Amino acid sequence: MRRYFQLACVCLLVLAGCQKQPDSYSALDQSGMWSSSLDELKKLNVSDLEINQLTRLKQSGASDDLCLALLRAARDHHHEFTSADSAINLSRAGYDDPQIVEMAKSDQIDILSGDAVTLKLIGLSNSTIQIIIHRRMQGLPTLTSEQIGRLKNTGMSERQILDVVNQGLSDAKAEAFIAQREAVRNHSNTGFVRVHGRRH
Repeated sequence: MRRYFQLACVCLLVLAGCQKQPDSYSALDQSGMWSSSLDELKKLNVSDLEINQLTRLKQSGASDDLCLALLRAARDHHHEFTSADSAINLSRAGYDDPQIVEMAKSDQIDILSGDAVTLKLIGLSNSTIQIIIHRRMQGLPTLTSEQIGRLKNTGMSERQILDVVNQGLSDAKAEAFIAQREAVRNHSNTGFVRVHGRRH
């Protein structure tokens, strides 16, 4: 009987340890997350790390729907959600929720976010950025944001840059092309002009 009682106590302790304490969700509750969303999170048995990430995301102004969608995307790829910073940076750069979720669903949000933010800063249109990001998600050869910025500095138009991107140049060929453009630009204003003085 005593052995049975000890076994029952051990089982209760294990079950208690597996249950997330209500206080663990208090930060999310205070950040403004709806109770229905909190109930969804409890069903997914989020970790303390994920609660911290979601709280930071929520405090940045993210919607409940975005928080849940990003968490589910991470779970679909069998890992914890740890991409709050990437999502926040993308949102601040002007990306909307569906675009952010799309990157998360490809499981490349942390890889793509830095370049995606830089592409916005370069000043490319949304349609061009989408083409570039989709190429990256598909694993197709694509110019980096740094290379695109260098091409723009040589005077290439967005249309011309997109044509180069769609060629799918290898990194070596892209670098050679960019270097050639930069060389032409650097020498365009260095032509020798003879100054004729008055002959004595």
